[in-house]
Amino acid sequence: MRGVIFDGKQVRVVTDLEVREPGPGEVRVAISAAGLCHSDLSVVDGTIPFPVPVVLGHEGAGVVEAVGGGVTHVAPGDHVALSTLANCGTCAECDRGRPTMCRKAIGRPGRPFGHEGSPVHQFASNSAFAERTVVQAVQAVRIPDDIPMASAALIGCGVLTGVGAVLNRARVDRGDSVLVIGAGGIGLNALQGARLAGAGRIVAVDANPAKEEMARRFGATDFLTSTEGVRELLPTGVDHAFECVGRVELIRQAIDSLDRHGQAILLGVPPATAEASFRVSSMYLDKSILGCRYGSSRPQRDIALYAGLYRQGRLLLDELVTRTYPVEDFEEAAADAQAGRVARAVLTF
Repeated sequence: MRGVIFDGKQVRVVTDLEVREPGPGEVRVAISAAGLCHSDLSVVDGTIPFPVPVVLGHEGAGVVEAVGGGVTHVAPGDHVALSTLANCGTCAECDRGRPTMCRKAIGRPGRPFGHEGSPVHQFASNSAFAERTVVQAVQAVRIPDDIPMASAALIGCGVLTGVGAVLNRARVDRGDSVLVIGAGGIGLNALQGARLAGAGRIVAVDANPAKEEMARRFGATDFLTSTEGVRELLPTGVDHAFECVGRVELIRQAIDSLDRHGQAILLGVPPATAEASFRVSSMYLDKSILGCRYGSSRPQRDIALYAGLYRQGRLLLDELVTRTYPVEDFEEAAADAQAGRVARAVLTF
């Protein structure tokens, strides 16, 4: 079968990838579409350290082909969106409704794939850049059959992360002011999360002025090409600032833009050893800096919620799918994503 493998030096689209049968508590899914997220590219450029060789991809949707023992919530033929959380469901964090903090869901890559006689790692417990993948049953969330696969795929990372950060982590309230730095896939979802939350002023910042139309479509009330104009729009600062790029200087700008009691939420992924600075005295007025993993999501609940909002016309998905690419055109899709020519490039099988 086809799949996208990174071997530590180059990315290749191979045709002889193999995947094992699902074991107890697992599901095999035939992938229909998978979004190309910057986290995949960050593995390739070394920003996210990961063992190799690895099958990339972590934002996908497809059809269940087979289930292992004990799996009852999905069956062959069901349409599913996949999450990256292979959480155990039984630890204290899972019991508290915080599956993103489950230690079994962090940093334990399996190797369900084989290529040329050697095992291959799975990225983010998912590896959606393959015709078929095997995931933990908890990662497969049933979705209505009428949602296009290319749109459904984006729920599993971009929507869960961006919208989830607004609703679950920051808990933006009606009338709050919101700043979103970076109008890429995550930033656009943070913008529509703020819109769904009823935020009053939603300011999008992106160095590329061509992104203004899309940002406003997703919920921005204002658009700037730098944070320098934020204080002109909101002289006392913002209630919530989301950094969606992963650059330390932008993290500092997010913090500096806060009003009293404001909070900066970090969604972008800088290099693993990056350090950011801020003026300590600026934090004493009840300001906060919040990390956020995967939108603090509960995928079995949240994916169903977002699918419902999409069907009601309240959550935008189709608009994110700027272009679809056959998996064989991975290099072109990656180049377009890196250059910011697409909101989300989607690979199809």
